[in-house]
Amino acid sequence: MRELTIRELQKAANARLITPGEAERVLERTVSHVTQDSREVRQGSLFVPMKGEKRDGHDFIAQCFAQGAAACLSEKEIIPPENGALLLVENTKKALLDLAEYHRNQFRIPVVGITGSVGKTTTKDMAASVLSQKYQTLWTQGNYNNDIGVPLTLLRLEENHQAAVIEMGMNHFGEIALLSGIVRPDIGVISNVGVAHIENLGSREGILRAKCELFDGMAEDGTAILNADNDMLRTLEGKLTQKIVWFGLENMDGRKPDIYADEICRKGLEQTACVIHTPKGQIAVTVPMPGEHMVLNALSAAAVGLELGLTLEEIRAGIECFTPTKNRMNVIYGENGITILNDVYNANPVSMKASLDILSAAKGRKAAVLGFMGELGEFAPAMHREVGEYAAKCGVDLLFCIGRYTDEMAAGAKMSGCEKVFHFAEQAEFLEKGLPLLQKGDTVLVKASRSMELEKTVEKIQGVN
Repeated sequence: MRELTIRELQKAANARLITPGEAERVLERTVSHVTQDSREVRQGSLFVPMKGEKRDGHDFIAQCFAQGAAACLSEKEIIPPENGALLLVENTKKALLDLAEYHRNQFRIPVVGITGSVGKTTTKDMAASVLSQKYQTLWTQGNYNNDIGVPLTLLRLEENHQAAVIEMGMNHFGEIALLSGIVRPDIGVISNVGVAHIENLGSREGILRAKCELFDGMAEDGTAILNADNDMLRTLEGKLTQKIVWFGLENMDGRKPDIYADEICRKGLEQTACVIHTPKGQIAVTVPMPGEHMVLNALSAAAVGLELGLTLEEIRAGIECFTPTKNRMNVIYGENGITILNDVYNANPVSMKASLDILSAAKGRKAAVLGFMGELGEFAPAMHREVGEYAAKCGVDLLFCIGRYTDEMAAGAKMSGCEKVFHFAEQAEFLEKGLPLLQKGDTVLVKASRSMELEKTVEKIQGVN
């Protein structure tokens, strides 16, 4: 991050300085790193303690000063060591957001904000890869997209950065509005509007409204990049003050989206070839991930690149060298002869179906280990059943269903003709009874909501003899 003085931090966070040293001298000291994890504190860090369910970060303030922290935020009045700076605030999370907003406002660079029900992390990674062909680019690491992750990302901005790509997630109304107001994106991308978080937002219309909070922090002359294939996003045509750039694979009432793809061809389990058409010409691209939904992500990344002045060749290079975040449809070729489609990071009905589409193209026996999908509320039974039905239609030979509501998934698969269907209440039961059923030559999709922690299953499958 760009170094900030403790005086700047105090003002931005509206904090009261507590120090046993000379205040003026302490205020001129600088901070070069911000973290909420005491294990990451080093010389010159600002430590931001958070109150968790099990631990209170305030308990580690003394330790952080001993590790070299230049300053600590705190909701509790604590006397720091000699020359230490404690910045007393009412709420450390709000103070972190305030600091991030102050820091972001020091930069005059293009910022891309990305959200969506499905695919926002891959879209973020791909857009960042594209922009990195021309600009020194900062982007969200992993899935660091909430009210802690976003400000920490913004605080990583340095003088050499020329662009930023920031992912924003949410579970409730108002969360993206809060983040967008701090990020202030010049370009806003919505990958799609599905059913993720419908338990909290009530309907797809509610989800659309929550995603559109992205535009609250944008200037009227900004650009919205939207998926034309998504029925909910299509309702926004003519309703935004910002310019809209449409991307997609389908026609829009007799016309093509601004950026579209055709000649889509699967190249094994790891790549998808296509031709991308843009107002500036067309390019043949090999997307280094399988599935049509990955082509859509590539189209949105291309749209971002075009808006920020990249050439078609730069866009091609950025798409083709993109590396996905861990546990996002990573293909693992096990030494035991089993191929694993590792997509365990998260799941909802739309992403489940997209992953099953990829599995359907595999050679040999196809197996799916599918777990519980969260935040579906009253729709959970029907949507789990629907995924089971879809698995059967995709020609899955073995289906293992693990966790809550997956008895509905199993029932849906059986009713749709899948013969080898197994249901387990817990992952441990699958590892005991289901794992031995896998064999050399199988391709196995592993996918569930984050809470299922099915990365443990991925590790075990790799050890099957």
